[in-house]
This record gives sequence, C-alpha cells and structure tokens, in this order.
Amino acid sequence: MQRECAAGDAVAAKKRLDAVAEMPLPLISEDALHIAIATIYGIVYLLTRNRRHIANPEIERNISLYLEQVELFLPFICTPEELLGDGNE
Repeated sequence: MQRECAAGDAVAAKKRLDAVAEMPLPLISEDALHIAIATIYGIVYLLTRNRRHIANPEIERNISLYLEQVELFLPFICTPEELLGDGNE
C-alpha cells in the first residue's frame, strides 16, 4: 500500500503517506478477503487503487445488497485521492 501511495505527484504522495501512516494494514492479497476483513472488523474506509475488482460501483452495489441481508455494512471503498479530495476545494 505504501508503494501505491508514494506513486505520482510528490506533494500528493506525501499527503497520502501521511494519511495512512497510522492505519493498520491487512497483509492479504485477495480482493474479496480485503473486503471481508474490512467489513468484519468494522473498518470505515477501505483504500485501494484496484478500480476493476474493489472500487467498482457495480461490484460494491452487489456486495452491499448481500451484506444488508446479513446485517453487515460495506466499508466506504475509495482510492486515496477520493478520500483526500482533489485539492481544488
């Protein structure tokens, strides 16, 4: 995750790295496992750059519908940029 956050613009990368510095990071590589662990532990934000399998609105909708049936809530899944905003505010 730190490698992903450090990529790109140096100023934005520093903001991303500072934002995640104190966050516990699960050491798991499978997409579904990331979502499951974040859900079970009540993690509010799940940061990812994986827009194909994790930060995908259609997939999120389907997972959320299932989780509501079992009285669990999907974490807010977003990229680091989405969490921090675009800096133009």
